[in-house]
Amino acid sequence: MPVVELPALLADLTQRLAALDVSEAEIAALTRQTTITRAAYMETAEHVSAARQAAATQLAEAVSAELPPLRLDRAQFFAEITRLPETDWGASGADSVRFLIATNPGQPAGPLGRIASGGELSRLMLALKVVFSTNSTVPTLVFDEVDSGIGGATAAAVGDRLSRVADGVQVLVVTHSPQVAARGAAHLRVSKSDAGGRTETAVTPLKPADRREEIARMLAGETVTAAARAAAKSLLQPI
Repeated sequence: MPVVELPALLADLTQRLAALDVSEAEIAALTRQTTITRAAYMETAEHVSAARQAAATQLAEAVSAELPPLRLDRAQFFAEITRLPETDWGASGADSVRFLIATNPGQPAGPLGRIASGGELSRLMLALKVVFSTNSTVPTLVFDEVDSGIGGATAAAVGDRLSRVADGVQVLVVTHSPQVAARGAAHLRVSKSDAGGRTETAVTPLKPADRREEIARMLAGETVTAAARAAAKSLLQPI
């Protein structure tokens, strides 16, 4: 070791020696403080756990009430609260919190991301956002194909719930459903075209008359009929 590093080594060894030279009284005091601190933590953690259990029950009931209109009437939603081993306790408490779903009767519940399909997951997230919307701190929510695989009254229910969420936050929805699109406060038409061998995407804000025509096209397909326009006008009427 170079001579110039000896002072630093001396300081390090001196510090280590001082750390070992702790009296029995100091050890006893530290032990008492540890016991007091642990007891205070456990008391607070118990209060947090009790509040979580109560909130989990309320959340499960509220989300479950949103599922039948979203064509998830056979699904069961659970908010699971379990105690962590002490080595995993931390600033957020002593619990593990998971959202579970059983999409069919008789099947065990599992994590949302593993059990629910893409369309189911979108509607489950919509149900959660409807429940959370009154206290949401997120300024904008984006839903992509939340109406996948549904239509008719179910699509109308999805549109209604999206509209309810939009009362508190900005909601952007990518949809092919006229029932869902009709509940929007503003419409943007997204289209693709080929230009010079390249595919270009255009986003066009729609005026009120264009909105009705676009929803009529979504209802009728290539040929827009008078009946489709009348149906579109009916969908656009305020609820």
